Amino acid sequence: MSIIAGYIMPHPPIIIDKIGKEDILVVKKTKDAMEKIANDIKEMKPDTIIVITPHGTIFSDAYTINYKDSLYGNLRTFGYEDIELKKENEISLVEEIFAESLLENIPIAKLDDDLVKRFNITCEIDHGIIVPLYYIEKVYSDYNLIHINYSGLSYNEHYKFGMAIRRACENINKKIVLIASGDLSHKLSNNGPYSYAEEGVQFDKAIINYLKEKDIRSILNMDVDFVNKASECGKRSIDTLLGTLDGYDYESEILSYEGPFGVGYGVVSFKNFIQNNSKKIYDVLLNDEMIKHKKIVENEDKYVKLARTTIEEYIKNGKKIDVDNMDLPVEMFDYRAGVFISIKKHSLLRGCIGTTGMGMEKNIAKEIVRNAIEASTKDPRFNEIEEYELNNLVISVDILEKSEKVNDLNELDVKKYGIIVESGYKRGLLLPNLDGVDTVEKQLDIVLRKAGINKTEDYTVEKFRVTRHK
Repeated sequence: MSIIAGYIMPHPPIIIDKIGKEDILVVKKTKDAMEKIANDIKEMKPDTIIVITPHGTIFSDAYTINYKDSLYGNLRTFGYEDIELKKENEISLVEEIFAESLLENIPIAKLDDDLVKRFNITCEIDHGIIVPLYYIEKVYSDYNLIHINYSGLSYNEHYKFGMAIRRACENINKKIVLIASGDLSHKLSNNGPYSYAEEGVQFDKAIINYLKEKDIRSILNMDVDFVNKASECGKRSIDTLLGTLDGYDYESEILSYEGPFGVGYGVVSFKNFIQNNSKKIYDVLLNDEMIKHKKIVENEDKYVKLARTTIEEYIKNGKKIDVDNMDLPVEMFDYRAGVFISIKKHSLLRGCIGTTGMGMEKNIAKEIVRNAIEASTKDPRFNEIEEYELNNLVISVDILEKSEKVNDLNELDVKKYGIIVESGYKRGLLLPNLDGVDTVEKQLDIVLRKAGINKTEDYTVEKFRVTRHK
């Protein structure tokens, strides 16, 4: 046996009668689609349902799979502790998924008592699981549950994880349904949880169309920054489900889509799987990724190329490069400045360290070398970058101008100026023009938290400009 059906399902608590009350009429299309899925599952009578959720314990660098014998959760965070779900875990399949993942070098952790204690986290199932299963439980409850939290890893890595889940399911004699839990954009209007963003509407339209056309490649190749601006929570759940379809023909149907309350809800079914090796696209996706990275590297200027060369030489060979005889712009040798090196992997920060004022070295070139090594190996928030990651890094180099004291916060501009705050020995810095930092208030709040300075304390503020090389 294996996976007999897959579904994309949203998880708005408002779709539950007791919570939504009269507002449930606004999401009638979604409610009807969820009820249809529930009746389909009742007819199929699966032994196990796997749910991929975005609202459990999310690690940036690993998936987690619940290892508790019994799984429990309720909606107390929404004021409804009496709406609860308790299911038995399918431990034999958990072990298979864990083993298949390790065989493919997929980072995965068992969400057990040790992990819960070590990271002070919860292993309760969340609304990303409870809500999709709400209507199913009304008509069919004779199944075990597997609870998986997706990660901060790339779209392709989630697709690969889905492939491992499929293989694990084929190793046991069970009928299995997989649910990708997730809402689409949260920025469809100013009446939603976030302010309106054009990217939100564009994202929802694109992904629903790609799913309709079975254009998996386009879904996996969606621009990460574009997706982030849409403020979705379902993309990586969907990517994982799609990975279970690698090498298969299937029938899919968009059961409903609507965007009330500023949030997109898509309900999609996948059935009738027939193996077809010509549909295997994982290698194609990896090649697409390689081509995109090659274009990024080709367009880097000499500042960024120096940072990349430094990182690659140090990570591969443990050597610090000598810039004195390199062909670099003259200003990199003639001037000193503070330099920040920012490293991202799949649009997530992977390291960022820098210096202010006149820097620590005798010129900008040497400052770049120094800070590139520090950012890739000494950022306390991250492990050292490893050699296998080098082809996935996007690097930027900020050359800082001299800072000046701010007497009035109206002088600040998040696009133009970075800021430095200081109170006694506590000091924090935030670069300008960062994704998601769109107001001075937010910029100041972030940098104060970084510095460990309370808003009620006396502190000074300085502003500075940067020249950003990307």
